[in-house]
Amino acid sequence: QVHLVESGGGSVQSGGSLKLSCVGSGRIGSTNAMGWYRQAPGKQRELVARVSSGSARKYADSVKGRFTISRNYARNTVDLQMTSLQPEDTAVYYCNYATRDSTYWGQGTEVIVSS
Repeated sequence: QVHLVESGGGSVQSGGSLKLSCVGSGRIGSTNAMGWYRQAPGKQRELVARVSSGSARKYADSVKGRFTISRNYARNTVDLQMTSLQPEDTAVYYCNYATRDSTYWGQGTEVIVSS
């Protein structure tokens, strides 16, 4: 079993920055992907960024150049540094850990960006 806990959400003005953090516990392996998704009101959950085996990083096109994901394998953490935030980044952000057989989610942390 895997348990994920996010922190760091909040409200910022357009152009501001926030850092989200996720701590995982349980059977977390370095070869499995860990990352962040988000779900805006009325929209489907979408990938924001993830780190896969070999530290390969994938970003959504909408956040490239503004968000940076980092993973600490020893501490089972994954952080998302968000800069130049825009109102369209407003969403609930979820930490995610995925194996071949299972997908785990945190409880979510809300990010609100005002114009």
